[in-house]
Amino acid sequence: MQSSSTRHRFEVVSHDHKTIPQRLAVVTGGNRGIGLELDILDDNSRASLARYIKSRFGKLDILVNNAGVGGVAVDQDGLRALNIDPKLSGQAVDLIQSVIVQTYDEAVKCINTNYYGLKWVTEALLPLLKQSTSGESIVNTTSLRSELKRMPNEKLRNDMRNIKIWDDGTKHGWTVRIEVMLNEFLDDLKNERLEESVWPTMLPACSMSKTVVNLYTRILAKRHPEMRINCVHPGFVNTEINWNTGIISPEEGARGAVKVALLPQDGPTGCYFDQTELGEAW
Repeated sequence: MQSSSTRHRFEVVSHDHKTIPQRLAVVTGGNRGIGLELDILDDNSRASLARYIKSRFGKLDILVNNAGVGGVAVDQDGLRALNIDPKLSGQAVDLIQSVIVQTYDEAVKCINTNYYGLKWVTEALLPLLKQSTSGESIVNTTSLRSELKRMPNEKLRNDMRNIKIWDDGTKHGWTVRIEVMLNEFLDDLKNERLEESVWPTMLPACSMSKTVVNLYTRILAKRHPEMRINCVHPGFVNTEINWNTGIISPEEGARGAVKVALLPQDGPTGCYFDQTELGEAW
């Protein structure tokens, strides 16, 4: 499901031959097919989208934060030479380690897109979600790499399980704490201290960005109990973000996000879904 684009696409459901949606959804990362495209890292683009939705519809029901990047560059000739069998599924990530190029710039882009961009879009559209009359829902696309059991730093792993450490109830306290952690991670990556400082070393920027997305999801759900706010791992989908080494189609990968986006108002919130089923990420 996840796209390598940082752009928006949203579609309006037609009802009785009028452009009046029964439920209006915005899906970021839609860089294929038709739709309105906007850059999630651009202030003006986000504001323009919010203004458009407000003026035309007055509310938003569903936000699916799907835009993302992998955080590494790959030697394409080397990747082709590996001739990876898609049936190997998750093992493909291990096999491509030899052709992955991890750079600081790619890591910064990954953190900015996967976490900060997601957060900024959510903040821009939150007032419109609060106007929903059918039950507002936010779905954040995540990854298996986000699961805390994969976090090698035991203290950080335990700290991230305790939401109270991050959200002390102040307006911006949690934002600062996450930013400090991510800056420390990027500094260690830049100075080649990932292993020494016990950060993830397998797709490190993607792993950290998605781990923080999960944390942000839980904080947001705690602060907005009236909404359904969850994160979804779509599965190992065959898209550009994994250099087309995935084993399931984008259509199949979208099932989890669709199911979670349409949860009833008394459904679970602040949770992690592995495709269509509740999972354990923390």
